[in-house]
Amino acid sequence: MKCELCGKSLQFGHAVSHSKRHTNRRWTANVHPAHLIIDGQSKRLNVCTRCLRTQNKATKAA
Repeated sequence: MKCELCGKSLQFGHAVSHSKRHTNRRWTANVHPAHLIIDGQSKRLNVCTRCLRTQNKATKAA
């Protein structure tokens, strides 16, 4: 999945064991569906938790 606000998506790398053996692994973004108010309209977006936290901070300050 991909965050529709910031564009964060999965990343690839290697899991390195104690014996230094490299195996492929991936890190996925923590993406959740959420209802956000954008330009005065409620929209349902797939958003990462970092963007969701930022949006909540912005609405509480306003």
